[in-house]
This record gives sequence, C-alpha cells and structure tokens, in this order.
Amino acid sequence: MQARLLEFGRERGSEPKGDVMSSLQIAIGDRIIEPMIALAGCTTQQRIVVAGTRSMELMFELQRRGYARAAASGNCGRPAGQYDVALVDWRRRTLLSLEPALDWLTNVLSARAVLVVWVDAQKSSANQSLRASLERRGFVVEQGIVHQYGCALSARRSQAHPLQLAA
Repeated sequence: MQARLLEFGRERGSEPKGDVMSSLQIAIGDRIIEPMIALAGCTTQQRIVVAGTRSMELMFELQRRGYARAAASGNCGRPAGQYDVALVDWRRRTLLSLEPALDWLTNVLSARAVLVVWVDAQKSSANQSLRASLERRGFVVEQGIVHQYGCALSARRSQAHPLQLAA
C-alpha cells in the first residue's frame, strides 16, 4: 500500500502534489482572464486566439465562460486574418521570445483586431520596449493595467484608428 501511494507522488496522509499545483495554476490563470477580457472588450461572438505557455488552459476557461469561438495558438489553423482578438499570456518568458509570437499573431488577426499581452511586472524600460514592438507591427496601445499577477497592454491595429486631419 505504501509503495502504491509513493508511486503516485503521495506520502501517506498528504494530497497529490500534481493536483495542488494544477489547481494553483488554474486559479492564477482564472485571475488574469477577467482583466484580459475587460481590456480586449471582447464578446462571446468574436473569434479569439490565445497564445502563451498556458494557452490551452486559458482557451478552455474562455470556452467554459461561453466564448465558444476561442482557440489556442496550437490548434487555430493556418494564419489568414481570421481572429478578432488575441490574448497573450507571456508571464515567465522573455520579451525577446515574444517577438516571433507577435510576428505570427499579426498574420492571424483581422484588420480591426485587438491584442492583449500579459507579462510579468517589469521595469518601465521593458514596458516601453513592448510598446515599441507592438507599434512596429502596426498596433496602437490603447491602455495598460498593473495587476498583482503582472501587467498587461491592450493594443488595436492602427488601421482601426484612422488619423483625423485638422481642418
């Protein structure tokens, strides 16, 4: 009996370590999903792509909340400008590694798409570099938030905000 309990990663009288960690990770993912949805201003009818290390978990959480057209970056198909919203969870990863993901996302997002990038709390210089990276790809940063689990920027394609000329 004791060998069987240890085989599953448990000591006698303790909870399985894997289950506790999974619950913690889902709880943290659940805490960032609400602010991301609010920043994106997305509806349950929009097509949403989720990218990052926890993209599958966040996609399932979105679907559980009624966002039936949500897909994770690993299963969203060929890039063709088909998504209205991108939610990117880039915590515990470098901004440099975000560059290829942003390049890929620019091809799957429609001309009026909204992009929300969630990163670890960083120095202001790192936030400026993220802003510059988004602007190079044709996005206009609309707003940002600082949260206990990191910070996020919301950006929209610049085509969605045509310049207004003064008369």
